[in-house]
Amino acid sequence: MKHFPENLSAKLEIRKQNSALRKLPLSSKIIDFASNDYLGFSGSEIIFNQTHEFLISRKIYQNGATGSRLLSGNHKLYQETEDFIANFHQSESALIFNSGYDVNVGFFGSVPQKGDLILYDELCHASIRDGIQLSNAKAYKFNHNDFEDLEKLILRNPNTIIYIVTESVFSMDGDCPNLEELVSVSTKHNCYLVVDEAHALGVFGSKGEGLVQMLGLQEHVFALIVTFGKGLGCHGAAVLGSNELREYLINFARSFIYTTGLSPHSVATILVAYQHLEMDSASISKLRENIIFFNQQKNLLSLKPLFVRSKSAIQSAIIPGNEKVKTIAKQLQEKGFDVKAILSPTVPKGQERLRFCLHSYNSQVEISDVMHCVYSLL
Repeated sequence: MKHFPENLSAKLEIRKQNSALRKLPLSSKIIDFASNDYLGFSGSEIIFNQTHEFLISRKIYQNGATGSRLLSGNHKLYQETEDFIANFHQSESALIFNSGYDVNVGFFGSVPQKGDLILYDELCHASIRDGIQLSNAKAYKFNHNDFEDLEKLILRNPNTIIYIVTESVFSMDGDCPNLEELVSVSTKHNCYLVVDEAHALGVFGSKGEGLVQMLGLQEHVFALIVTFGKGLGCHGAAVLGSNELREYLINFARSFIYTTGLSPHSVATILVAYQHLEMDSASISKLRENIIFFNQQKNLLSLKPLFVRSKSAIQSAIIPGNEKVKTIAKQLQEKGFDVKAILSPTVPKGQERLRFCLHSYNSQVEISDVMHCVYSLL
């Protein structure tokens, strides 16, 4: 084996010295406050069995994928599933990608053109930033959820095609932008609004349809991005938008064109998970009750000042310092609670945190117990 390059070893050493070296976690049997499986769909026996029965009823026995969707991988389940997703989200069309990361690098790498401008929230996900880096358009970030700052940037660039990019729930903070105000700014200046709903699907809306649709704003959004690896508990993602946008992405999004399509089993699981989401109001209601209860516990234990304000399933307690937050997370794990520490450079230095993910299957006793543990460790 060839010797590992010294400059790469040096980068690893810096991470170690900063207590920031990432390691793959082992699977754990402790109480889940870490996964994004908000509704428990990834472990649902019902969804598993219904997917199997669906494939058998259609006489579909292929487990693997066969190639790019532009070659041999575009099996018949794709259109049925994309039609269901589009109808569920009251959109003209949907186009499935293999992951949320693939969507963002494909969309931002192909849609904004040279001479266009991308204005994105400073806390947008790394996949959005990576996609923007692939674009020929100029890009500037605006202060988090600060639409006065956004509007200043818009006014500095008259006669320009502008894409405004945000998330409906930010993955590290769990907070939400004022989407009504953002739509107003976007409409006023004739901009193209792009919203990533990765952490809103299954959480907001009467059927878990997401925050944009819950607020009735879908007609004002140019592209809506939904991912299935969180609230739906399965693989894949989709872009929702016009038929013309779908056709454009099929022709120009490299992460769609040059990759093997999802297997029939994966696509069938997406369809069944959506059908289950449409009917499973009990899990959505239980998740909302747990979010309210968690916020009540913050107040009861005087922990509210530690936390970023959030009404989503993501709750983050700011505890500066990689070593300090890692120590507290380890102590919580030893007490039986799977709570993860988020370290810099994933978040800015000084913004290290404990990140709690709430689920429909967490009991209020578990929530109360973990919060009391946090209180005792501070």
